[in-house]
Amino acid sequence: QVQLVESGGGLVQAGGSLRLSCAASGRTFYNYRMGWFRQAPGKEREFVAAIRWSGGNTYYADSVKGRFTISVDNAKNTVYLQMNSLKPEDTAVYYCAARLNGAGPWGSWGQGTQVTVSS
Repeated sequence: QVQLVESGGGLVQAGGSLRLSCAASGRTFYNYRMGWFRQAPGKEREFVAAIRWSGGNTYYADSVKGRFTISVDNAKNTVYLQMNSLKPEDTAVYYCAARLNGAGPWGSWGQGTQVTVSS
């Protein structure tokens, strides 16, 4: 069973940076795609970024391109989301998710970590 545990959230001023971590366990993730999503109060959950665990392609929402970077550390079984130039509109609960490469739903989710950006 896939387990995902996020950490690294917190309160930061606009223009600052945070790095979120997602510790993954429960299976080998070589054939998985890992993603970050976020949900702000009163809004639907939205896609932020994704990456193939095996390396290569990365994908970003237009709202975070050039500011956020997703990466994988195979040795630590951890996915990161480096967030720079943070804006108040980035305030949300951030979730790590996993799914098999190819078609299919994001079937595994973490519990989320709160990111608050003050103006």
